[in-house]
Amino acid sequence: MFFRRNIAPVSWIAVFLGNPGLRYENTRHNAGFITADIIAKKTGVKINRSKFNALTAVIRLGGEQVLLMKPQTYMNLSGAAVRQAMSFYRLPLEKVIVISDDVSLPAGKLRVRRRGSAGGHNGLKDIIARCKGEDFPRIRIGVGTPVHEDYDMADWVLSKLSAEETKLISDMALRAAAALEIIVERGIEDAMAEFN
Repeated sequence: MFFRRNIAPVSWIAVFLGNPGLRYENTRHNAGFITADIIAKKTGVKINRSKFNALTAVIRLGGEQVLLMKPQTYMNLSGAAVRQAMSFYRLPLEKVIVISDDVSLPAGKLRVRRRGSAGGHNGLKDIIARCKGEDFPRIRIGVGTPVHEDYDMADWVLSKLSAEETKLISDMALRAAAALEIIVERGIEDAMAEFN
């Protein structure tokens, strides 16, 4: 990857979904935050500037300036942070890339989409509602579904990852970071062809 730190106006926003705080670290719902942390570690950038109700950093990626965002609003209100950043940079929804968990995909699978519904994901649902549209690229990281049918889905996504799952999700987070770079540099079609 060719991420580099740089501060300037941005042409893309990369939103990594998760919940802030120690209680939610290493949970399935924080697959987006895990991806952001992997990018930060690989590039030496600190995603720690408080702006737009999020922790942010700006990096140069594929010749473009990209705002990295970890909303601190909690998952169900993620759209508030995204809306603020879009307004500030005057960017259309098509220039927002959202990285999130997906219970409909097995753990260790990745899917890149041009657009789509929330699919039951409350963070995506809030972004769609507040930003008034579904036309934004997303990178979804599979976290699997509970083995038992009567298991509460909220408990599932907020539960801690096992050691094996942590490895799978971390590997997918690396691939998600690569998919993000391809979307910015070459377009969504190339990313879908390579990662789906």
